[in-house]
Amino acid sequence: TMITITSGGYIKRINPQTYKIQKRGGKGILGMKTTQEDLVEHFIEAKTHDSLLFFTDSGKVFRIPAYEIPEGTRIARGRGIFNFLEISAQEKVLSVIPLSKDDDVKYLIMGTEQGVVKRTSLDEFKNIRRSGLIAINLRKGDLLKNVCKTTGEDDVIMVTSQGQSIRFKEKDVRSMGRAASGIRGIRLKKGDRVIGMDVLKSVNKKEETLLVITENGFGKKTLLKEYRIQQRGGSGVKTLNVTDKTGKLVVSKILLGTEEDLTVISRKGNVIKSEITHISTLSRATQGVRIMRLAAGDKVASAISS
Repeated sequence: TMITITSGGYIKRINPQTYKIQKRGGKGILGMKTTQEDLVEHFIEAKTHDSLLFFTDSGKVFRIPAYEIPEGTRIARGRGIFNFLEISAQEKVLSVIPLSKDDDVKYLIMGTEQGVVKRTSLDEFKNIRRSGLIAINLRKGDLLKNVCKTTGEDDVIMVTSQGQSIRFKEKDVRSMGRAASGIRGIRLKKGDRVIGMDVLKSVNKKEETLLVITENGFGKKTLLKEYRIQQRGGSGVKTLNVTDKTGKLVVSKILLGTEEDLTVISRKGNVIKSEITHISTLSRATQGVRIMRLAAGDKVASAISS
């Protein structure tokens, strides 16, 4: 199932078959009716029997099964997330991850907008009460950007809005308790921020690529062997040549080579689903190709591969 959450706190799940394959570079179809103030923020794929972990800006984590979220039509807005989670009206969901019983997971690693990383044993999240648990002690002005599942032997890649990225060993981040703040993962230039963090599993041996997409709908794949392993806390290497035409980076994710489709959603709710093979594999310092054509004032919100 596919789950979308808007900035206004509306959530729904839809059947992935709803979206037909289109050519790369098109406008897509309406995936959700949004208002000017309420834009799509999260777009994830899960199985109906997965547990969904919701991480909020207060540093708390909440847990519900995916099937509790009602299925909606393609253009429906969904229901208020407050119907499912005991969160206050001021609290905002910053990251969502599905957790399956089959997952080979020992830790959760969290990355923040200001480049902080924190690794915590999954055992600390086994009994999440309805009112939530503290997951990370966020520093003032910082936001949780992404949470990933790890085996304990993986590599971590962090990507910034201005096109920098760093790859380091998960073991460089010692395991900490839920109330800890974390340590520096990447050193940011002024005005830059982390937009994504992903994990490269140690068991994967195929030609994995890093997919990056910009706010103006440009994107590309780059072979992960172009990203050497560095020490945690450095400024990293260039992953995309950010220009006025491309806009800043908004999406980064590791592709294992088994995915067939890429579904991109814009902030105003347009969706395009295209074949991943149609997205060019280019070197690190290039601009990429057009993946989605956006209406005036619209920007790419998120993407998932399947």
